[in-house]
Amino acid sequence: MMLRPSIDALLNRVDSKYSLVVLEAKRAHELRAGGQPTMEFKSAKATLRALEEIEAGTVTIHPNADLKRQTLAQKEEVLHLYKMEEERRIKELIAQEEREEESKSRGNKSETAKEK
Repeated sequence: MMLRPSIDALLNRVDSKYSLVVLEAKRAHELRAGGQPTMEFKSAKATLRALEEIEAGTVTIHPNADLKRQTLAQKEEVLHLYKMEEERRIKELIAQEEREEESKSRGNKSETAKEK
């Protein structure tokens, strides 16, 4: 039985078997959690899909782990700020709609009082 992709082809893409296993495990977790695939797959399992991506060269180990962590932290901060701004805008719209409803109800009450 021959495994696809082969270990030799995979080791051409990474430095060691340890690096290969760590990269494959992390990528498989990402795929299971809904991560965006980088290609079409032959395999059904996330672990084999991760190996296919590594063999194709679409997934690699970042050369500078500290820079990668910093970049990911910055992306998370930007996403957090975007969500906070979106929430603020929604609250502002709700408050504006409530003020409009309140002014309409006041206008209706004053018109009713004038008619009497």
